[in-house]
Amino acid sequence: MTIPELIDVHAAWLPPEAFRAIGSRRVLVHADGPLAETVRDEVVHACGLYGGSVPHPVSDQVGDQQVDLVLALSSMAALPAVAEEVRGEALREFGPDACGAEGFVLACRDGVTVVLADEPAGLLYGLFQVVRLGESAFGSARPVERHRPATRRRMIDHWDNIDVHPVMGQVERGYAGGSIFWQNGALRGDLTRVRAYGRLLAACGVNAVAVNNVNVHAAEARLLTDRLGDVVAIADALRPYGIRVHLSVNFASPIALGGLPTADPLDESVREWWARTTERVYATIPDFGGYLVKADSEGQPGPFAYGRSHADGANMLADAAAPFGGVVHWRAFVYNHRQDWRDRSTDRARAAFDHFAPLDGRFRDNAILQVKHGPMDFQVREPLSPVIAALPATRLAVEFQVTQEYTGQQRHVCYLAPMWSETLGFRPWGDGGRTVADVVADGPAAGGAGDLVAVSNVGDDPFWTGHPLAQANLYAFGRLAWAPRTDPVAILDEWIDLTFVPSATGDPERLRRTLHEMMDESWTTYERYTAPLGVGFMVRPGHHYGPDVDGYEYTPWGTYHFADRDGVGVDRTRASGTGFTGQYPPPWSDVYESLTECPDELLLFFHHVPYGHVLHDGSTVVQHIYDTHFEGAERVAETRLRWEKLAGDGLVAPELHARVKERLDEQLRSAEEWRDQVNAYFFRKSGVPDAHGRRIH
Repeated sequence: MTIPELIDVHAAWLPPEAFRAIGSRRVLVHADGPLAETVRDEVVHACGLYGGSVPHPVSDQVGDQQVDLVLALSSMAALPAVAEEVRGEALREFGPDACGAEGFVLACRDGVTVVLADEPAGLLYGLFQVVRLGESAFGSARPVERHRPATRRRMIDHWDNIDVHPVMGQVERGYAGGSIFWQNGALRGDLTRVRAYGRLLAACGVNAVAVNNVNVHAAEARLLTDRLGDVVAIADALRPYGIRVHLSVNFASPIALGGLPTADPLDESVREWWARTTERVYATIPDFGGYLVKADSEGQPGPFAYGRSHADGANMLADAAAPFGGVVHWRAFVYNHRQDWRDRSTDRARAAFDHFAPLDGRFRDNAILQVKHGPMDFQVREPLSPVIAALPATRLAVEFQVTQEYTGQQRHVCYLAPMWSETLGFRPWGDGGRTVADVVADGPAAGGAGDLVAVSNVGDDPFWTGHPLAQANLYAFGRLAWAPRTDPVAILDEWIDLTFVPSATGDPERLRRTLHEMMDESWTTYERYTAPLGVGFMVRPGHHYGPDVDGYEYTPWGTYHFADRDGVGVDRTRASGTGFTGQYPPPWSDVYESLTECPDELLLFFHHVPYGHVLHDGSTVVQHIYDTHFEGAERVAETRLRWEKLAGDGLVAPELHARVKERLDEQLRSAEEWRDQVNAYFFRKSGVPDAHGRRIH
């Protein structure tokens, strides 16, 4: 295998310069297997660029060779003495299962850096850790560190379509061009970029990809049968970097593809069809990961049509996949999207809990319930989904959205790792209780690791994600999925140092500082000029870009703010509202119920309040709306100015500078539109003027 060489495609966080520290040294790779060959190829390529060498590990000579870096499987014979020393320390400190299937240990002794792993996958991840460390990996003594992923599957969901769908386009909620897999209704003839994508994903810790849209249309449904060859080719391209392929499937496939009159999950002919079909998939792709299913949601077929439960549906597919070690990710995004906006007792936020909490303990071990991190739909501010705390006997995957559907669609800078970190660190049972990261990593009943999943933001754009700075979100997801307690600022440092600094000239510290000033608080900046106090969904229906305060307010999809002349917000209390607060365990059920204790940033999600309601900071609700929307737009103007000052300094490539500037111009235009529309709306509703006398239209 050769390292993917791409022309006119941004190298993202793997530019050649990031490998300089490795490529300028003598590196011993002592391991067997396909992933070990990938490690060797990476090292050979780097050394070819920067003058290092890769001595061949002949067993009776390995111990005598003078090397700077050893990358080895701990089971290999004739390790250099320094590697034997590190292996012994790791065994004493961490026990015989120090690394597991994907982990590794790292140390530096006597000027030699050592990476040891029990399996080749761990060696691959260890290599990329050395790349992240750069020169700091070498020279100074480093105690033995153990690195193991907290989650079993760290998965990207591509919402890609084979054909250009008349409503969804080729990539649903895709903001970076077309699919990297398909073009003009067929598999791309050259999958070099897919292999390069697998390399990027492995470098941040991702190990699985679902390659098609969860809304499975006619062409994509056939990936399971007569177009399985497309999936084979994609799996072959991703396999060298340890990425396993998963497939979104249509629950009604036995009807659409098998000619059966039913898709009833308890019908024996249906179960047999899925068993035969799944057996064929695994015979063709032995390392196939499994299925992803969106059922009984937004028009997709599901078990409700037959009077069956979601556990019945998920278990049918789990039984088909179980003989081959496969899994089923069953999405909990199920709600009534044909509701009556006049009925204030209907609450979309309640739906997932109401459907799935009664089913706890009824799912197979290889059926994984995939839960959006919030109860609504990837809004800029939501509480934690109560489903995550409600199913202790069910394997869970928490789902994030890397693609910025409701956070600027990759036209706005919005670094999302602080949001995800806040979610992963949340303690559903209060101080001292387990965090969301603990629930995912340790459940069910501390029986094994769970999964973290994210919707992809990658397309065939030269910068991968459309907005070059949106690459940080994909990188950060992988790093948090591997180590959920990592500081998002530290992750941003890593991404900047890999992506920008190696090729920068002039003053790289100024570049670091500028990017931090632009990105550290960009999530809260976006929140300030869009939907206030957790209310959400003030977007234009359909494409979800730009402000439309009443856009969804009178539609079947749900009602989100209930603004009138007296106040704003949704009453979700047990005392007088939809009762949603009761889906949380104490203490949060009581905190959210209480008007005085509810956090201000979620106030309008849980309570309908007068415009004069005083927040904890002393501001009224309506004044808070005015102040934050003015401030948010001002912050964007400052961000644009910071970036413009980098022009001509050689710190970033001209084409990259131009793309970011173009996106910042649009972000400022949009932020001012948000500011003016939201402020004007609430001024006209409330009749309360801005206390600072600023112009409101």
